Amino acid sequence: MIADVVSWRKNRDGGAVRAALDELRAAAESSKNVMQPSIALAKAGGTTGEWAGLLREVFGEYRAPTGISAAAGSGGGSSALAEIAERMKVLPGGPPRFLVAKPGLDGHSNGAEQIAVAARDAGMEVIYQGIRITPQQIVTVATDEDVDAIGISILSGSHLELVPETIRQLRAAGVDAPVIVGGIIPEDDRRTLLEEGVAAVYTPKDFELGKIIAEVADLVVRYRH
Repeated sequence: MIADVVSWRKNRDGGAVRAALDELRAAAESSKNVMQPSIALAKAGGTTGEWAGLLREVFGEYRAPTGISAAAGSGGGSSALAEIAERMKVLPGGPPRFLVAKPGLDGHSNGAEQIAVAARDAGMEVIYQGIRITPQQIVTVATDEDVDAIGISILSGSHLELVPETIRQLRAAGVDAPVIVGGIIPEDDRRTLLEEGVAAVYTPKDFELGKIIAEVADLVVRYRH
């Protein structure tokens, strides 16, 4: 193992790595996809530490709360969320009830928790179910809580199985609230999910919390009308 590391260090082209890092930085600082420059960096011999370090320099680092009960201001105190909160105060029928859930075996909850806390900061009543739940559990809570929107987070790749089944059970139970899906969703699967009745799909490139929550609020307004 040590010999392999020594050999790798000797064969690594420092110039190629620096060029690949420059390409990655240029992509990260623009609206371009960082996947291809990331692959190029790996092929040039770049390390995961160099890759992660550069992205931290560009984007900064955020640590989401574990759960949402004690979390506040995860939206960064943004004016966008404050403006949405003002809209929600005068919404006929009261503040929207937004259910956030993570069906399946995926245990990574950071993204779902960021959305849940941002929605709460924007004046919504958030019901966060946590991780590793079933479609039936989502349906039960959606029915009992009379929710206005349902956000489903999936990173495990099981979105084409779990989401349509959840929607089928929701509609069978008489719940017609819009369903929003977020996670690692390939573009072709996005179209499939929309055809299955999903109202909106968000992927890691959709990182503006204010924009996401504003669109959820707009969905709620349309749903109530």
